[in-house]
Amino acid sequence: MNFNIAINTGSTAPIYKQITDQVRLAVATGKLAVGDQLPSVRAMAEELVVNPNTVGRAYTDLAHEGLIESRAGRGVFVTRKRKMFTREEGRRRLEPLLENLIGEAMVMDFTREELRDAFEKKLSQCQWNSAKGGNRNNE
Repeated sequence: MNFNIAINTGSTAPIYKQITDQVRLAVATGKLAVGDQLPSVRAMAEELVVNPNTVGRAYTDLAHEGLIESRAGRGVFVTRKRKMFTREEGRRRLEPLLENLIGEAMVMDFTREELRDAFEKKLSQCQWNSAKGGNRNNE
């Protein structure tokens, strides 16, 4: 694993969500690739000094999304993401995330241009595998 998860205890986001978000970002930016192994639940919990159930919940959520899979006796691995939602459902789920992002940027007094620039910079760091977006299974 060539990335580190940083937990912010002062964040309003639950720790399991911080873990899932950082794993998703690591995959999107290429810090984690298909086939890379993640630490076991116990090892990550010890590393982050959190309850193993917290890491277990994060891993369960990531597995339900199809981003990771547990292989009996071998560990937890990043897997090729399978398509889970229709395009319409994906857009519906994206809407509140965008609203939250924009709201947070407004609270921090970012201008539209600053937010757009930050968004474009972050997008340029992600590895898109298809013309339609972030599908990692070239659908």
